[in-house]
Amino acid sequence: MARHELQREIRDEQGIRFAAAWMEAMARKGLAAGPVLLSLGRPRRSLDQNAKLWPMLTDVSRQCQLVVDGEPVKASPEDWKDVFTAALRRHQRVAKGIDGGLVFLGMRTSRMSKREFSDLIELIYAYGAEHGVEWSEPAQRTFSENMRVA
Repeated sequence: MARHELQREIRDEQGIRFAAAWMEAMARKGLAAGPVLLSLGRPRRSLDQNAKLWPMLTDVSRQCQLVVDGEPVKASPEDWKDVFTAALRRHQRVAKGIDGGLVFLGMRTSRMSKREFSDLIELIYAYGAEHGVEWSEPAQRTFSENMRVA
């Protein structure tokens, strides 16, 4: 059975009243099909943030090496994502692999709040600055050009 979620972002006091009325109407409507679960949370990452992440990870993967099994290698953007999300958490969770070995558990970006995702992007920018990454995204390229002129 598919899970359907409705969301309403609240930004101010007036938004609380509108959201409460909307929530009540949706809950009453939903009860016709069975129990309804209501929850509160912080807004998750935005589509713009997600669209920015993958070009950044691709830039890092093309220009930097990652030490894997003691050897410097060109790693995939997905591998770099695991490295950065683990660094963002500042505590690496390690699980024993099914057939032995270790599995480092990263943080799922799909579950990150906008603030956490912003921190991740800033972490990648900082790493890139320390390692001479030239960013391919137009906004960063424009920013870099303006900094050279200044």
